[in-house]
Amino acid sequence: MVRNVADLLISVVKRGEAVEASSTARETCLVCAANLVGVELYERFRVCSTCRFHYSMTARERIDSLADAGTFRETNRRISSLDPLSFSTRGSYRARVFRDQRRTGLTEAVVSGTCSIGGSPLELVVLDFGFMGGTMGCVVGEKVALAMEHAAKRKLPFVAVVTSGGTRFQEGILSLMQMAKTSIAAEKLSAKQLPFISVLANPATGQAYASFGNLADIIVAEPGSIVGLTPMQVIKEASDQPVPGGSHTAESHVEHGMLDAVVDRARLRDLLAVLLDLLGSRYQLTATQKRQKTDVESLKSDAWGSVQLARHESRPTSLDYIERIVGSFVELHGDRLYGDDRSVVAGLGHLGGQTVVIVGQERGREGDSIERHDGMTSPEGFRKAQRAMRLAEKFDLPLITLIDTPGPYPSVDNEQRGLGNAIATTMSVMAGIEVPTIAAVIGQGGSEGALALGVADKVLMAENGIYSIISPEQAAGLIYQDRERAEEAAGSLKVTSQDCKELGIVDAIVPEPPGGAHTNPDEAARQLRRAILQELVTLQSLSKKKLLSSRYKKFRKMGEYSSHFRSAITREIDSLQGLVSSGVKRMARRGRSAKVGDEESTMAEEMGQSVDGQSDSSR
Repeated sequence: MVRNVADLLISVVKRGEAVEASSTARETCLVCAANLVGVELYERFRVCSTCRFHYSMTARERIDSLADAGTFRETNRRISSLDPLSFSTRGSYRARVFRDQRRTGLTEAVVSGTCSIGGSPLELVVLDFGFMGGTMGCVVGEKVALAMEHAAKRKLPFVAVVTSGGTRFQEGILSLMQMAKTSIAAEKLSAKQLPFISVLANPATGQAYASFGNLADIIVAEPGSIVGLTPMQVIKEASDQPVPGGSHTAESHVEHGMLDAVVDRARLRDLLAVLLDLLGSRYQLTATQKRQKTDVESLKSDAWGSVQLARHESRPTSLDYIERIVGSFVELHGDRLYGDDRSVVAGLGHLGGQTVVIVGQERGREGDSIERHDGMTSPEGFRKAQRAMRLAEKFDLPLITLIDTPGPYPSVDNEQRGLGNAIATTMSVMAGIEVPTIAAVIGQGGSEGALALGVADKVLMAENGIYSIISPEQAAGLIYQDRERAEEAAGSLKVTSQDCKELGIVDAIVPEPPGGAHTNPDEAARQLRRAILQELVTLQSLSKKKLLSSRYKKFRKMGEYSSHFRSAITREIDSLQGLVSSGVKRMARRGRSAKVGDEESTMAEEMGQSVDGQSDSSR
């Protein structure tokens, strides 16, 4: 039924008719026939409390539902449409515009102005579907561009609510050019490193969707919204096959990586308030006391024991840690190219009072490990991580990555979608971003899948985590032709946190509760949070140039003979010195014993001679 309602809205736009019902209160729900009279949710947000269907709202109603009371100040209100092409049709274009102006009280299909949401000031632009279907003519493009320029000048975040039904064909090619105009203005906003959030409502199609509406840092949509470049009716007419159900919805776009989230209208204001707070924060950590180092020598463990603990089914996952150490976390979805890989979790949150971007490999918890591929990452997951990394750099936010994966997700489809390229470009992006970066191996650090998120300024590793080029089972199969000898292979691979610390792969070891992190996830999270904050304090005191230089040197020296072998030779020398010392002591003891023995023999001989002499004389 929802699809039928969406089709009705699209067909109305196609006919160029006004949608008077969009702002008219209903008595019963069009979808489920529930009573709407006196229902607070419907009166405030035009949402059915029974089936949650979202009805259209006017631009003024949307502003009232989002902006803090009394804060909205409209800008560029007097700009109105003319007839630039003297368009010839059955009815006058001027008359059509005038009719919609009189009916809606708007001068055009967009309202712009400044306001605050949750106390955060911003520039707000709202398209109105009731005015010529929210189509983007010259005035709409001009007002959107002016609003973006105003936001850039005053250094304000920018929020756009898009409800647009297609093309303003009455203005011809000039209407098309508004896509370029608004895109250029959006780029100017981006260059100022200002947050841009786009909200797609029903419907969000055509030129507005394919220009500024899709250039936002974060894009969310209302449930059931029709979203896409081409209106569904046009797709149906152009296709020989039936259009799959739900293919043009917001939910489908999230699944295919094009949106960050589908958000119920009643929660939208709260989400925007949190995002504006996160992206507007400019706090930094400072040290109040001298840092205390962990005694890594006390954290030794056997290789196979670490493998078993790193793989323990109850071991905390990335989401478990995020829930415990990050406040106001907002998860982002999708790679903006193909899909949303749920084996990677990415988002924004507060850590130690400041905003950070966090990316974690999620192997899944009870009930969702299959759809998360047990933490094996696909190309979409790596590209989602890249989105988060670029977001961190744009807003000058520290980046935290949590590594927990057996490796990349091996499949023919993933290879065809660029798995190798996604890994390489992820490493490249992470190596080059000009913000503090911290990676933490919280479980399994499997091969290229782990390293893609591990090119960081500081690399931490949980006491019982593992980091390896290949799994012990695979190594045993190659070395011994027997995967059952994985325990033997694990020791040779040097996979433990202590091994990685001695090899210079990780910078610090994070202690775990006795028995492993799964025995006390809260304590494990506390130790990880403490270690991350300690590293952040140090890294944030460095200039961007110093960060990049140190990061380059760190990985440039990986594998040099002088790093591992110097420590190995030192250990061998210490061992030899110990052997020599103990040997000398044994020889000294033997020498003393031999000397005593010789003296006793000499005395015995002398005594013997004396006795013999006495015997001879007596004879």
